[in-house]
Amino acid sequence: MEKLTFYAVSAPEKLDRIGSYLAERLSRDVVRHRSGYVLIAMEALDQLLMACHSQSIKPFVESFLHMVAKLLESGEPKLQVLGTNSFVKFANIEEDTPSYHRRYDFFVSRFSAMCHSCHSDPETRTEIRIAGIRGIQGVVRKTVNDELRATIWEPQHMDKIVPSLLFNMQKIEEVDSRIGPPSSPSAADKEENPAVLAENCFRELLGRATFGNMNNAVRPVFAHLDHHKLWDPNEFAVQCFKIIMYSIQAQYSHHVIQEILGHLDARKKDSPRVRAGIIQVLLEAVAIAAKGSIGPTVLEVFNTLLKHLRLSVESEANDLQGGPAGSATVTTASKDNDEKIVQNAIIQTIGFFGSNLPDYQRSEIMMFIMGKVPVFGTTTHTLDISQLGDLGTRRIQIMLLRSLLMVTSGYKAKTIVTALPGSFLDPLLSPSLMEDYELRQLVLEVMHNLMDRHDNRAKLRGIRIIPDVADLKIKREKICRQDTSFMKKNGQQLYRHIYLGCKEEDNVQKNYELLYTSLALITIELANEEVVIDLIRLAIALQDSAIINEDSLPMFHRCGIMALVAAYLNFVSQMIAVPAFCQHVTKVIEIRTVEAPYFLPEHIFRDKCMLPKSLEKHDKNLYFLINKITESLGGSGYSVERLSVPYVPQVTDEDRLSRRKSIVDTVSIQVDILPSSVPSDDVVSNTEEITFEALKKAIDTSGMEEQEKEKRRLVIEKFQKAPFEEIAAQCESKANLLHDRLAQILELTIRPPPSPSGTLTVTSGHAQYQSVPVYEMKFPDLCVY
Repeated sequence: MEKLTFYAVSAPEKLDRIGSYLAERLSRDVVRHRSGYVLIAMEALDQLLMACHSQSIKPFVESFLHMVAKLLESGEPKLQVLGTNSFVKFANIEEDTPSYHRRYDFFVSRFSAMCHSCHSDPETRTEIRIAGIRGIQGVVRKTVNDELRATIWEPQHMDKIVPSLLFNMQKIEEVDSRIGPPSSPSAADKEENPAVLAENCFRELLGRATFGNMNNAVRPVFAHLDHHKLWDPNEFAVQCFKIIMYSIQAQYSHHVIQEILGHLDARKKDSPRVRAGIIQVLLEAVAIAAKGSIGPTVLEVFNTLLKHLRLSVESEANDLQGGPAGSATVTTASKDNDEKIVQNAIIQTIGFFGSNLPDYQRSEIMMFIMGKVPVFGTTTHTLDISQLGDLGTRRIQIMLLRSLLMVTSGYKAKTIVTALPGSFLDPLLSPSLMEDYELRQLVLEVMHNLMDRHDNRAKLRGIRIIPDVADLKIKREKICRQDTSFMKKNGQQLYRHIYLGCKEEDNVQKNYELLYTSLALITIELANEEVVIDLIRLAIALQDSAIINEDSLPMFHRCGIMALVAAYLNFVSQMIAVPAFCQHVTKVIEIRTVEAPYFLPEHIFRDKCMLPKSLEKHDKNLYFLINKITESLGGSGYSVERLSVPYVPQVTDEDRLSRRKSIVDTVSIQVDILPSSVPSDDVVSNTEEITFEALKKAIDTSGMEEQEKEKRRLVIEKFQKAPFEEIAAQCESKANLLHDRLAQILELTIRPPPSPSGTLTVTSGHAQYQSVPVYEMKFPDLCVY
């Protein structure tokens, strides 16, 4: 062997003939089953290959690979292992120049087949499988680094390599040891355990994948999991994708997520458990990718998940509506439970993904999800609910709000305007989301997530009479100008939502607890003196509504409202620290403790609480009196003029469209005439301004939006296409017409009425003016008396 090696090194041009001769001898010996000569020939080939590195070695390599192929084709396990070992040695040699004509298709196929060996002897079977995995590893190392010879990444090769590795990884026993970043098993484990060796080869393959061939490496994983039905249960699928996410380069994470989403779309008609398994795999992938770069797939992830949420709810609704009878009922119930597993998995994924996003992206996702929530009377939501029906629509509303709750958890905005912009707040507080107690709970919890910027909510959990609020150590900051502006613009909307939420007949204890927390958080985060007055007005209005009971509420709900008012006034009186106010509230609570404990939260929300038969016969000392509150706050410098005006919720356009009982049926329209001494900034409009246009709009609202859109489109089109001279002339004529119109209006004819019966008494401050005749003012369009 030494002489042969010296001769080959000295005369490299002879290597080709040497290789051909050895190949011929070895082929003959393999056929004749002369194993000893086969071993000698392969050892000679191996030593020559390791010793010679000249340009002339390439023809010799062809002979060498031909002989390795002969060994692999033989049916003897020892020869297959021998051929694999020789190929691995060859794979570790770095060639000076690549050989572009050399292909490894046969070796990929053969090594993959060896990975699936089913030899009857367990030890031999393990030995052959290990040889196959090592052979695949050798092929990968030999070809993967050469960009000009990237045939290994072609789908026909990946479809053999990846399933072969996954097949051996399935045999792993200690699942937990494989989870996480790449491990460092011992050399003995690598050699003896096919699962460990296959996993390390799989990690190495993925680590070498680039932008262009990432998808080819990942897609066979889905085919393998589908073929072997490994989505339910999905422990192995989760393990595979954890390995994938930790092995690939971070910037390619979004490719894997896109592939999972695509596969979820492809399997949308499969059983719920299979879909749930895929979604849980997506959750694990997102959990790892969210720590780094997600790329452009953020909205795509949410859009796909929400689409599958709708499909799941639609399937569940169809099963309930089409309700099969008899023995099929059990199957339907089981499928419904499976669909709930899918829905919970989707919500969990949305929440986890959203909570790991930066704030600027999270606010976009919040708007995106809110835009999907079906709101009655509008077509702004982008989710198709035509096939859902009322039950399905309610279910999808609950699911989307639960998703929104997960995304908003932990969100901290510097100003409330950022967290609750008008485009988000309006649909969130829509009457359509008040038709069910669970919907109202979710809406309030979402608001709490966004309002609670100082983590005070946990301290306020549970509705109760707090003896000393200072013990809670509530964190708060001075109200900024943006928050003040937000309350001036949206305060009435928030008050209205709380007021109507308290008067719902299907409220349970949790609803009252969340409503109390809402009032407390507004007081902590958003309340200046003006807002405190409005909140007290709201609380007194709730007390009055419980006493008068225009909505015919059950006694439990009336007492629940009274308990809510007591808990909140106790809280707000200590927060603003006005002694007289605190004394009044404390006195009422003490009297209630003795005479009417059912008006306190500690008693009414306790099991088997005795309820009164009516509230009309109760002593007024059991109620919070507005005159006492006005007197106590007025003595501390508060502007208490508005306290004398009862709170009335605003009537919105959606109330006329909503399927619920309109609040117009139960709330009379009040016109508040405040004294002129009250500064204009402190005046809060409690009702809609009644004008000719408002009345006209109330009478006929059909087609208004469509007409406005068409009108805007025509104006834009006109300004885009019409000549400048025509536009200028039309504007001039309109200006002249407007001038004439104003002149007409200003020329009013005022005359006394035919009979002096009508009089008007005007009161302002402490001065009362004399009764004066009422005059009729004639306008071209409207007569006002």
